[in-house]
Amino acid sequence: MASKQRVVVGLSGGVDSAVSAYLLKQQGHEVVGIFMKNWEDDDDSEYCSSRQDWLDAASVADVLGIDIEHVNFATEYKDRVFAEFLREYQAGRTPNPDILCNAEIKFKAFLDHAMRLGAEKIATGHYARVRERAGRFELLKGLDPLKDQSYFLHRLNQAQLSKTMFPVGELPKTEVRRIAAEIGLPNAKKKDSTGICFIGERPFREFLNRYIASAPGPIKDPRGRTIGEHVGLSFYTLGQRQGLGIGGVKAKGAQKGGSEHEPWFVARKDIAHNTLWAVQGHDHPWLLTSRLRAHDASWTAGEPPAAGALGAKTRYRQADAVCTVEPLGTEGFELRFEQPQWAVTPGQSAVLYDGEVCLGGGVIVTEAASGDEAFSPPVAQAA
Repeated sequence: MASKQRVVVGLSGGVDSAVSAYLLKQQGHEVVGIFMKNWEDDDDSEYCSSRQDWLDAASVADVLGIDIEHVNFATEYKDRVFAEFLREYQAGRTPNPDILCNAEIKFKAFLDHAMRLGAEKIATGHYARVRERAGRFELLKGLDPLKDQSYFLHRLNQAQLSKTMFPVGELPKTEVRRIAAEIGLPNAKKKDSTGICFIGERPFREFLNRYIASAPGPIKDPRGRTIGEHVGLSFYTLGQRQGLGIGGVKAKGAQKGGSEHEPWFVARKDIAHNTLWAVQGHDHPWLLTSRLRAHDASWTAGEPPAAGALGAKTRYRQADAVCTVEPLGTEGFELRFEQPQWAVTPGQSAVLYDGEVCLGGGVIVTEAASGDEAFSPPVAQAA
């Protein structure tokens, strides 16, 4: 095995990072824990779990017999992650703050801090793997297909990958839980955190309302009829089905049990006219996309892949979709899919794979590169 190293582990209070620290200690490394506090606006609220997470991380460090330091990155987080999150929402897009947090905080601010502590490597509880090949570092999918988190890590570069370890990336989640219980970790049964860290369990719209003014406008159907009112385009995402407040809109003489009873989905956000377009039926053509364009590209190898066939995810927990990639300079790329993709969302990330290797990706700008006629709202927008 590799030589023993000083490894600083990001202990979140969760079971994955706790078992990561344990495995590294078992391998003989000198392990130090760091708890990152990234949000402090709601310390006393029922929704913010950071105090409990810190207590859990500290008790894990105690059981493992390692030192732990509490580090506050809230200022960096607000400047680099949260401000961008709000900008994107105000522009009508749907960003992924976890990806930005990994790039800007966990593998930048945290990595820099760990290096100042004399670390040779950092480690986190992500389900992913790093492989060195011919002097290059590759980001690989985690071996548990249900937990793979490479999608969120696709912006890591060579310098970051060379310093990073993902100890649980080789294991299924069931085994991680088993190890945690076997060694008596206090958080062995703690449920996985879900959602965005600074929102916690609170309703998303309630949180966003504190920062973004609502600007109501019409919800229209493909025929241009106004079928409801939205509370502000920022509060909706493409493919959304819940919370539209649309009753049934029946054509005269429609048969009972016909398609008019199918659920409504958000299909487009027209910022210029403050209009939300909604369609009925999961497979409506306006929800399906055969190509997309992305910008702000980041490649783990430092350069874009050659044009050709690859796999892509346009959202987490999605099977890789076969596509062809065409780099557009260093800043972006265009993807064309063999099978149309559902609810491709500007602001989310399109991440490219060559088998188990994550190559990088970019932020989706538009789901309709030149000539995609899937979405063509009526010219006469009937009231």
